[in-house]
Amino acid sequence: MQESRLFKIMYHLLDKGQATAPELAEKFEVSVRTIYRDIDALSGAGIPVYTEAGRNGGIHLMNGFVLDSVVLSEEEKQEILTALQSIPPGASHYDHDLEGMPSEASQAANSKKSISSRQTLQKLSAIFHMSAENWLEVDFSRWGNKGTDNKKFELLKAAIIHQTCVKITYANSYGIVNERIIEPLKLSFKSTSWYLKAYCEEKQDFRIFKLTRIIDLEVLRDSFCKRSFPESNETPSPVCRTIVLRFPKHMSYRVYDEFDQTQISKKENGDLIVSAEMPDDEWLTGYLLSFAAQVDIIEPACLKDIMARQAKKIYEKYTL
Repeated sequence: MQESRLFKIMYHLLDKGQATAPELAEKFEVSVRTIYRDIDALSGAGIPVYTEAGRNGGIHLMNGFVLDSVVLSEEEKQEILTALQSIPPGASHYDHDLEGMPSEASQAANSKKSISSRQTLQKLSAIFHMSAENWLEVDFSRWGNKGTDNKKFELLKAAIIHQTCVKITYANSYGIVNERIIEPLKLSFKSTSWYLKAYCEEKQDFRIFKLTRIIDLEVLRDSFCKRSFPESNETPSPVCRTIVLRFPKHMSYRVYDEFDQTQISKKENGDLIVSAEMPDDEWLTGYLLSFAAQVDIIEPACLKDIMARQAKKIYEKYTL
């Protein structure tokens, strides 16, 4: 516990430059006496930390100090190595300094960055005396996407970091496609999808955009002052109802892909029964139709009639 707090104190001092003992005590929910003991422990470990009295005094790190591995726990070392390993080896890094560069020059710059990441990983592995085996790979692209999703993710990440406005072409849930200028604030992963939390200049309000629905985007030169996304301003949860479904056992691959194990029960013949809270709207009809004839609706009964009418419309459309 103390080792973790020591690292956090180090990070805070590196980030802020200085702090007072009462500030650190309040931040880490310990006594001022404990903070001074922590400072003594850091100093004893060879960290150039010192205190200065007076009106502008406080706790400081010596100028030019660079974080060494001495205060990192084994878990923290592994977290750093894992973060570096999670950078896809073949992923491109689209930063502002690459915009407008010829493709060959851009590829060369990306190649240098990839080599730099691997070298950094090797150096940290040596410092930490830990193996950096490549056991993890992250690819944001959908199957057959050829890296477009990776590019979109990297562009948005850079825009968030540099606080640069973005013009997007977006397809909303009502089938309307339009352009918007937004201030991107945070990338968020929820369930199986990535979302962008942003401030929309057109709506003059905060909005959440699903990344796969962003058809096109352009990073603009205009910058913005970062706003705090109000978590209470999340998109309102849709009205839901309990849906009970039956799937044949050969559909188990998709059932376990899309439903939590606690929502699934298995019958003696291998059929799977799913009971889940799902949005009671047009999305539900389209979702269930994606299973074609491989799903039986048990409850609610009214949903069977809705599905039958939709299936009839589809049949009539393709038999004209």
